[in-house]
This record gives sequence, C-alpha cells and structure tokens, in this order.
Amino acid sequence: MNPDAKQLWRAPRWALAVLLAVLGMLGPFSIDTYIPAFSGIAQSLGATPVQMQQTLSAYLFGFAFMSLFHGAISDSVGRRPVVLWGLAAFTLASAGCALSQSIGQLIFFRAMQGLTTGAGIVVARAVVRDMFSPSDAQRVMSQITIYFGVAPAIAPIIGGWLFVHMDWHSIFWFLTAVGIVLWVANYRLLPETLHLDHRQPLKVSNLMQGYWQLGLDPRFLLLALASGVPFNGMFLYVLSAPAFLGEHLALAPTQFFWFFVLTIGGIMGGAWVSGRMAGKVTPKRQIRIGFAIMLLIAVVNLIANWLFNPHVSWALLPIAIFAFGWAMMVPVVTLLVLDLHPERRGMASSLQACIGASANGLVAGLIAPLVMHSTVLLAASSLSMMCVGLLAWFYVRRRWPEIGAAVHH
Repeated sequence: MNPDAKQLWRAPRWALAVLLAVLGMLGPFSIDTYIPAFSGIAQSLGATPVQMQQTLSAYLFGFAFMSLFHGAISDSVGRRPVVLWGLAAFTLASAGCALSQSIGQLIFFRAMQGLTTGAGIVVARAVVRDMFSPSDAQRVMSQITIYFGVAPAIAPIIGGWLFVHMDWHSIFWFLTAVGIVLWVANYRLLPETLHLDHRQPLKVSNLMQGYWQLGLDPRFLLLALASGVPFNGMFLYVLSAPAFLGEHLALAPTQFFWFFVLTIGGIMGGAWVSGRMAGKVTPKRQIRIGFAIMLLIAVVNLIANWLFNPHVSWALLPIAIFAFGWAMMVPVVTLLVLDLHPERRGMASSLQACIGASANGLVAGLIAPLVMHSTVLLAASSLSMMCVGLLAWFYVRRRWPEIGAAVHH
C-alpha cells in the first residue's frame, strides 16, 4: 500500500471506485456494444459468419496477450502513463473500426482495440491495492464489481439503438467518444498511486524474472484458475445467447434483456454481499460460501435441463444465482492473488487477466459453438468449468491452509 494514499485521493472512496470501474467497463463495452449489429456489419462488408466471429476472437486474443504487459510496465513507469497511453491508443483503434471499408480492416482494428483495452482493467486492480488496506480494498473491489456489472447490460441496448437509428459505423464512433471522455477524466482525476520506492526497474531481464517467479508459483496459478474459470460458467450463456434465448427459450431479440438484467442483478447482489462481509468474515469462508452456491445451483440446473424442456419461467434463474455466487467470492480471490507478491502487484494483475481472458477466448472460439445447440450440454459445460475452479481452490486450501485464513481489517 502507498504510504501517501490519504493525500493522493481526498474525495470519497466510492468516487475512486466509480473512476476505476468505468475504466474496467471499457472491455465489456467493446465486446457487447457491436454484437447487435453483427448481421448488419456482415451485409455491409460482405463478410461470412466465420469472419464476423474472427472480429470477436481477434479482440479477445489481443486482450489476453497484451494483458501480460500492461501491469508489468505499470510496476516500472507508474500506473498513470499506462492508463493514459492505453486509452489514447484505444480511441484511435475505435476510430479505425468506424472507418473500416473491409472485413480485413475491421478484424485488424478490433485486434488493436483488444491490445489496448486491458490497460484499464489490469491497472485498476493494482491501483485499488496501492490505495487501500486489505478490508477497505475488498469493499472497493466489491463496489467496482457492482458498477462493472452494469456495462454488459446497457452496452447491447446502446449498440442496438445506434445500429437501428444510424448505422454500424456509429457504434464505433460512440466507442471513440467514450475513449476521449475517459482519457480526459483520467488525465484530470487519476493520481499516480505507485510509490517511487515500490517501482521495479524496466528491464527485460527483470520482467522475465518476475514472470518466472509468478509463473512457477503454484499458489498464484491455482488462485487465478479459481477466479477466472468459473466466470465462464455464466459467460458461456452470454456467448450462446442467440441460440439459448432465441432458439431454446423462443424469446424475441427485444426480450433478451431479461436474461442480462437477471444475470447482472446476480453479479451486483453477490458483490454487495462481499463488500458487507469485508473485515467480518475470513476470506477463506467467504470463498467457500461462493463456491457452495455455484456448485449447488449448477447441479440443480443440469438436473432440471435433463428432466424438463427448458422454459423461460425457470431457465434464467439458475444463471443469475450462479452469477451471485461468483461475484461473492471473486473480489476476495483477486485480492489474495495481488497480495502473494506485493512488489509485483501490476504484473500479478496482468497475469491473472491474461489467464482469465485466455479462458474466455477458448470458450468463445471452441466450447460455445460445440454445446450451444443443447441446453443439457450448456448446463454440463457450465458445471464442468465451475468444478475446475473449485478443484483449484480445494488444492490451495489443503496445501496452504494459511491463505485467506485471517480476517483483514
């Protein structure tokens, strides 16, 4: 924690949480805003469905790759320059998407967007731990998760409205404007939170040593899996939304928002409960409760889809409850990851984001297309991904019982 934290930010704590959450929202906004315009973009540019999928994959893999470096660089040059340069490059990439005349150009600029967007979410996590003690950091991380949950709900609505009333180019001009507003806001408001004494030398040998140190730490890898993989238990349904909601549940596109409202409500509720537990319940116990909720509801979801034909009256609820359990435990696990190597918090946030984004990319490109035709396979895949995270956490708990055992104040 930065010893000068109280002097760096004199405004209310929630105001910093809002600023950091909006930085993190740039990622979901860049994905979800243009999804309603998929068919329109394909017609306009003469693109096949596979090429349109590549605009998503290029973004996700660009995000995963560059996430490795944003935090590590911020450990050396400071948090502020990485955020400001990242936002500037994102703004230019968004303008490039808006001006694209071919599907090849759009895929290229989408990859550029992916390479730059991660700066916000990766550095925001490190800033929280620079500025707050563990229990306060958990409360702020919970607030960020609540605000962050709003983005995937409103992004498709904004994108759909822009597409219908203008054209698909307007969606990327909107993202360009968002980039400009965020750059100005962070230039004026975001303090440099990395203390001079905590900076790492910016040398390739030092970076490689840091990656080696974290990559060979089984605690780090297992905790990153415990937070990143279960997320895909619900992200799978978001990626499969056209098939799951449109075909299996026979909802019209204008009714899709019910799914997003319920799921986001689950995330916001779980994050709120996590914030209330900060400083009162041990991290270990909170993680156990979150996993218990996810495991129970994932099993119920699989059995229900096995026995009954899916119906909108009940099929959306398990995903919302799953989201609640995930959001309850993820702020705690994220802080445990950042505190394993306090001198390399930016790099730890980078690697954690890379592992999560790689899992998301794998699910988007490989798993979702294989299972979206069956609600039973969707439910089974969701349960499987939750179990990967659960097994990782079980191993951490058995092997290193001291991790998360103390209540932080």
